[in-house]
Formats: sequence, structure tokens, C-alpha cells
Amino acid sequence: MLPRVSSKSTSSLPLPTVDTRALLGLRDAADAIDWQRMRAAQLHAGRRFAPLLLATQITGTAMVLVTLWPRISPWPLAAWAMLVICAAGWVARRRLAFNDCDAIAATLADVRKTLPEAILLGLLWSVPALAFGTAPSEGIGVNLWAALMLVITAMAIAMGAIPMASLLFVGIMGISSGAALLAVGAPLVALAAVLLSGILAIGSFSRGRTLVLLRANQIALADRDETVSLLLREFEETGSDWLWEIDAQRRVARASPRFALSLGLDPKTINGIPFLQALTGAQWESGRFASELHALSDKLRAREPFRDFPVPVQVSEEQRWWEISASPKFDERGVFLGFRGVASDVTEQRRANEKIHRMARFDALTGLPNRLHINETLAQAMAEADKWGALCAFMMIDLDRFKAVNDTLGHPVGDRLLQRVAERLKRLTGTNEMIGRLGGDEFAVVVRHVSDPEGVERLAQAIIDTVSRPYEVDQHTLYIGASVGVAIGPRDGRTAEMLVRSADLALYRSKDAGGGVFHAYEPQLHVAAEERRVLEIALRGAVEQGQTHLTYQPVVNASTGGLIGFEALLRWTHPEFGVVPPAKFVPLAEETRLISAIGEWVLRTACMEAARWDLPARIAVNVSSEQLHSPAFAAIVADALASSGLEPGRLELEVTESVFLREGTSAVATLERILALGVQLSLDDFGTGYSSLGYLAHTRFSSIKIDRGFVQSASRGTKEAIAIIRAVVALAESLGMATTAEGVETEDEHRMVRALGCSRAQGYHFGRPLPVQEARMLVSNSGSATIAA
Repeated sequence: MLPRVSSKSTSSLPLPTVDTRALLGLRDAADAIDWQRMRAAQLHAGRRFAPLLLATQITGTAMVLVTLWPRISPWPLAAWAMLVICAAGWVARRRLAFNDCDAIAATLADVRKTLPEAILLGLLWSVPALAFGTAPSEGIGVNLWAALMLVITAMAIAMGAIPMASLLFVGIMGISSGAALLAVGAPLVALAAVLLSGILAIGSFSRGRTLVLLRANQIALADRDETVSLLLREFEETGSDWLWEIDAQRRVARASPRFALSLGLDPKTINGIPFLQALTGAQWESGRFASELHALSDKLRAREPFRDFPVPVQVSEEQRWWEISASPKFDERGVFLGFRGVASDVTEQRRANEKIHRMARFDALTGLPNRLHINETLAQAMAEADKWGALCAFMMIDLDRFKAVNDTLGHPVGDRLLQRVAERLKRLTGTNEMIGRLGGDEFAVVVRHVSDPEGVERLAQAIIDTVSRPYEVDQHTLYIGASVGVAIGPRDGRTAEMLVRSADLALYRSKDAGGGVFHAYEPQLHVAAEERRVLEIALRGAVEQGQTHLTYQPVVNASTGGLIGFEALLRWTHPEFGVVPPAKFVPLAEETRLISAIGEWVLRTACMEAARWDLPARIAVNVSSEQLHSPAFAAIVADALASSGLEPGRLELEVTESVFLREGTSAVATLERILALGVQLSLDDFGTGYSSLGYLAHTRFSSIKIDRGFVQSASRGTKEAIAIIRAVVALAESLGMATTAEGVETEDEHRMVRALGCSRAQGYHFGRPLPVQEARMLVSNSGSATIAA
């Protein structure tokens, strides 16, 4: 930008400190004032007042002659008059000899040369006071003293630019006048003469000081103007901004060569071209200008200053962006003369800003608007809907089964899958909708104007159908789905934040329903969310407050019915909510990362209880994926066994297939460390998830648990379920593993699982989950042979 130059008056400049002795010519001072230039200014002022000095001397001499000639001998009086006139002429000639070309600098010696002049004139003018002032005639005295006072005053003015010379003359005259008046017995008049001389001396000193200060300011301004001129010349030659001026008709009056060359014009012919024509180039003839150029024209017509105004400039075939600043010019009568300003090319800066803006508002992976852009668009849509009494909508989309793809095939494949999903979603939206990525596998849609809420639901279903079609990524055929939550504003939320919250609750309901569906927001979802929030707060203190306890469900030998052990099951009884079902609080504990602390308490409590039993019955404890992915979990198991004294072989940890779904999982290493302790492992709910024989091949499980769903289906004669159970039993036997059938509730189901080859059974037919005391009694009543079986 153009260097800023202050236009303040000289009075606003800081006043330098004036050294009194330097001002009087007694010494050279090393301060902020250039005394050589100041002394030249003093001598130059003395030169200007030389005619006044000479005229004063001649006039005063004439008055003295007229007053004293009839009464004093003419020869002494004439001699004095000749001396005064000659001395005054000599002094005036010396003063006039210091001409303009010499007024650049002067030395201390040059100033001191004026002191003898003052002394000579002072002594000559003390003669009338001392020699003739005692005349007896009152008329002579009055006229004489009037002439002397005129000379003193006029000389104080004429010599005031050189304070020491003025002070010497006034001092000599004051002393001689006071002495003469005292001699004639007029002490009061003598005192008045001395005081007048003092006042004149002070005035002369002040005038000399003022002269120095004014000249110092003038020199400072001149130096600054010279510096500014140098800066402006350097600025025009090397700066990134270009100077220009236009006249009152908005034609280029003056422009720096770089300004013309930047427009692709000849610096010699640019003057006289309309300013807007120079900026628009070939577009001038068509009259089709950018809106910014119309706005610039309005600003020029308004004759008001403006700053950093962006305009597109056509240079050959390329469009550049300039920032223009300008101020109007007026003459001393207030007549408008045009504008003076600067322009700078900010094209690269603007491109960088646009790139930064895009990076800040668009997702780098998919190219879709990001969370910030989505929130801004939603806020605008809400404002428009509120303004016109209309509706808008917000949809949150969560991909189903995407995590499994990401964990099993890796993040690069997951990223490419997200890009494919984004491409499909973009094809579903038009100008009324904006699709964006919130982060991870979450997307969102803003519908700016909703005329038909059912249309929003149709769009939600179309999103589910489109996303659910198979993908071919890196020679993998991938199947995912989508869950959608829909909220209509302002019905489901008066602000953008509230609408997002409502859509999130609707999405949570869709995920809770198994995914692959959409749900619209309903007010009761807020109630459920609040209940969940309160439940989470209560769950955080449940263990410390003793609200949790374990129950123990028997596991029996499927052939004999004898007790093998128990599965420890967590129960929670809240003083206000009562018994909270595990299906309600266990998923909540997993989502809120409380499961690790709660699971450790369950493990330690179960080990302590099993160690107290009279017979070596096994104790099975469910372990979450979160626990197994903790590097410290194996140490926790070892500490629980050591502190309780339980034999490792009596502890069986039940894990589900979900623990193997993370890429580069540490769960396998943790399981190996647990097996090294002698602890048994059981694969729970086999066949209900992402079943893979690789899990069984790489991890030494002691048993496989068959989900109750298969058992109940098989009891109803479902052939597929029966075939699955037989296959699992055969697989387990080939690997040397036991099989446990869950959910056996009747004797018929018991006989069926036994006939299918299951080695163990568990369910209400053999016993419901028992309180700790009843479990102890059951162990005590069981024979050692049964336990051993």
C-alpha cells in the first residue's frame, strides 16, 4: 500500500528544547536543533530588519538634534550625530551583506560578530542620556527621553532575532538611562526606564526563541517532505502499488508507468482515457461490466474516499483482481478536481484466500461441504424459513457396516468407499438441497425449502436405496447401508442447533432399529434422550454406590445335567429407577466407555466369589471388546486371579467375534497373554456376527457358545437352524472344543441339543440367574463327580 504521510500542521510537531546559552551565542550545543542553520536564520532575520535599524537610527538622531540644537553647543552634538549615522550605516551594511545564498549555515563566530555592533550603538546612544539628559529645561528632557525610548524600542525589535545583541543594546541603554534619571533626582522615572528595558529584553529573548522554534519546525517539515518525496519515488519505481489520478470527468489525468503497463496500455497514451475504460479493457464497448465496477463508478460519482475496494480488471484475455483506494481532490475554493489514489494487484492473494476458504468449508476427501459449511447453510435456511413462514429440513446420514469395511480392509479402501458414497449422494441432490460430510461415515443434507414433508421422506428413502447398492472398490465387492434421521424446521427445532439435535435423535432411533431405515423426529425422542442422559449419570456412580451386583446362571453337562459352573451376570438396581435391564445399561456403558471399569469390577467380584466355593466349579465372565483392546487387561486378569486365589483354569472369559473386527487389532495379542495364564476362552454368540473360521484357527478357544436364537429355531423344527447347530458341533469336536447351547428353557430343548451333540447347556430349564447365596448352596449340594464332569 501507499506509505502513509501525516498532513498535520507545523504546530502539531513536537517542540524541541532550546538551549539558552546556545540561543544567546555563548556556546555550541549538541542537541536536536541544527544550530548552524538556526544561526543562519537569525542573521537572515537581522538582514531583513537592517532597513528598520537604519531608519530608527536616523529618525532618533534627527529628534535629538531638533531637541538639543538650540541649547547645546553644535560641534559636540554634530560630532555625535555623525558618529551615530556612520555607525548605523556600517551596521546596516554588515547586515545586508548576509544575503540569501549565505543563509544556509552560519557559525557561532558569525553571530558573535554582531555583538560589537550592539555595544557600539548602545554606547553611542547612552551619550545623549548621560551628557544631555540633565538639561534643566523640562521640555528638553521630555523630548529627549521620548526620542531615546523610541530608539530603544525600535532597536529591540530590529535586533530581536539575535538575542545577545539585543540584550546588550537594551542593557546598556537601560543602565545609562536609569543612571541619568537618578542623577536628576527622578528615581521613579529611573525605575520605570529600567523596568521598560527589562520588559524589552524579555521580549527580545522570547522573540529570538520563537524564531528558533519556528525555523526548527520549518526545517523538520522540509526534511520530512524530502523524505516523503524520496519514498514516493521509490514507491512508484519498486512498490507493489501504483499511483493514479483522474480529473473531474473521471478521465486518467496522471498515472505511474507501472499502472499503465499492468493494464497492458502505453504509459504515453493512457492519459485522457476514461478510468473505467482502462479497467474494463475490451468489455468497455459491450457495456457488460462486473457488479464491482458499477459499484466503483457509484463511489467515484459520490466523491467520497474509499479504501481497499476490490474490482475485476481485464488485462488482455486474463481477469485480474485489484484493490483500489482513493481520496477526492478539491481546490482552495472547494471545487472538485478529481481523485488521487493507488491500486494493487491482489489476484494471487485472492486465489490463496479462495483456496483457504474452500479448505475451511469443504471436506478434503470427498469434496463435499464440511460441518462448518453445513451449519452455515442450515442457519441461513432456518433464517429464510423464519422470515417467510416456510419450512426447511435437515437429514443426518450414518453408514451401516462401514466400520467393518474400514477395520477389515483398511483405511485406504474405506476412504475410497466414502468417495463413492459421496458421488452417489451428490447425484441425488439439486439446487434446493446441499449434501455434506460431517466427518467419519456421517453425512448430512440441508433442504433449503420444503413444500412437501413427504418429499423429504422420499429423498431419505432414495438415499438409503442408493447407498445400499453394492460397490466395487479395489476388486472388492462391498455392501453397506445407511440410516437416516429427519427433522423439519422450525417445527422440530427453532434454531439450527436444535434442528441438528432433533435429526440426531431421529438417526439414533434408526440405528437402534437395526439400520437401513429412516425415522422422522418425534417429540418423545427428546424424552428418551433425556432418560438416557440421566441413566448415564446414574451409571457412572452405580458401582461405587453399591447399586450393582452379580447373579450366577448354572452351566450344566448336557448329557448328565450335572453342574459344570456358572456364568456371572451383572445386574443393576437403582434406588429411583428400580431394576434396570442389562439390555438397557450395557450398550450405554459401551458407548460411554464405562464398560472397562465396570467389567473390571465384575471380573474381580466373580473371581473372589468363585474362590470361596467348596467345589472347583468354573466361573464364566463376559468381556467386552473395549477391555480386550486395552494393553493393561491381561495384567488386570492376572491381578484378579492372584488377589482372589482362584485357579486360572476355573476362569473362563467369554468374548464375541466383534473383538476381531478392528484392523491391526491388539485383542489377539491380549488373548494370547491371557491364555498363557491358564485361563479358558469361550467364543460367545458364534454364528450371529461376522463369523470366520480364522478366529478359531488363530485363537485357542476351549468352547463355542451357540446363540439361543438357533436353539429356539431348531426346537421349532427349522432345518437351517438344526443344520447350523450340527455344523458348529462338528467343527468344535474337530478342534477339540466344547459346545454350549444357550437359552435351553424346556426338557424337549434339552433332549434336542443333547441329541445334536452339544456338550453343555445353559438356560432357564436348569436354573435362572441365582443370587450369590443360592449359587453357593447349589455348589455345595453338587457332587464332586458332577463338577469334574
